[in-house]
Amino acid sequence: MNPRVYEFLKELERQGVVNDAAQTDRQAKMLNITEDTGRFLAILVQSTQAKAILEIGTSNGYSTIWLAEAAQVTGGHVTTVELLAAKVEMARRNIAQAGLAAYVTIHTMDAAAYLAATDSAVSQFIFLDAKRSEYCSLWEDISRILKPGGLLVVDNAVSHRQELSQFQAMIEANPQYQTVLVPVGKGELVVFKNGVPA
Repeated sequence: MNPRVYEFLKELERQGVVNDAAQTDRQAKMLNITEDTGRFLAILVQSTQAKAILEIGTSNGYSTIWLAEAAQVTGGHVTTVELLAAKVEMARRNIAQAGLAAYVTIHTMDAAAYLAATDSAVSQFIFLDAKRSEYCSLWEDISRILKPGGLLVVDNAVSHRQELSQFQAMIEANPQYQTVLVPVGKGELVVFKNGVPA
């Protein structure tokens, strides 16, 4: 990783911790992934040579920068979706400051609306870190959008395991998918869609 980008990520991490400790409103919190989760995502993107990367839940762009750094290596692009306009503006500034704006497209909209309007089998890698109560209703479109041979990674799979239990059960009931729970950060559910990448 570019040392300048890494130093910027460390500063964003620090700011996020300070902000979240002071906020009581969940929407005002950054709720960033951990550094080891960022590294894990970057390694997965690079090792799979993913080019079409989708992130659901941008927040301030911390995780997006990890994905975009990896996309720069693979010749890929990150599309990220965030409902809150204030967070989108923050993310735009942070991604630009990291020098990665050319590798990211941000959509300010509801995840369900974005997914419903997206073509089938277009994403090689999806990172899901949004409102957990909506995941079950999003699953049909996520499944449709993810390419065969692609990966879905779901954050908070250990820290909020009970909240994600129904969603995980839905995935595991489908023979088209293989899953593994990885104890990195707050726990990452890694989902592989069977099939040969197109």
